[in-house]
Amino acid sequence: MKKIEAIIRKSKFDDVKKALHQIGVNFFSYWDVTGVGNEKEGHVYRGISYSTSDIQRRYLSIVISDDFLETTVNTILETAYSGNVGDGKIFVSEVLEAYRIRTKESGKAGIN
Repeated sequence: MKKIEAIIRKSKFDDVKKALHQIGVNFFSYWDVTGVGNEKEGHVYRGISYSTSDIQRRYLSIVISDDFLETTVNTILETAYSGNVGDGKIFVSEVLEAYRIRTKESGKAGIN
């Protein structure tokens, strides 16, 4: 099993969520987060300068079976992409075990 942690633009969240549901990822957790990015300069929008050092993003945590990793990562990459600085990051790590509390199922059955 793998755990995908994705940090994406809040404006792209609804599109990413819909795309994940379309490929069969029906369970994941998400949080609103603030982070610090590589870009240090501010931007000017309609004559008002604003800082981009603290960035509002959405953090997704998804646990999937190994064979579904590439499909899930590619879906997030394609859907969250805007081509601008600050599109986000995706991290993938190993999950040793998963349990569904209600049924006490473990492994792949615990996440499906």
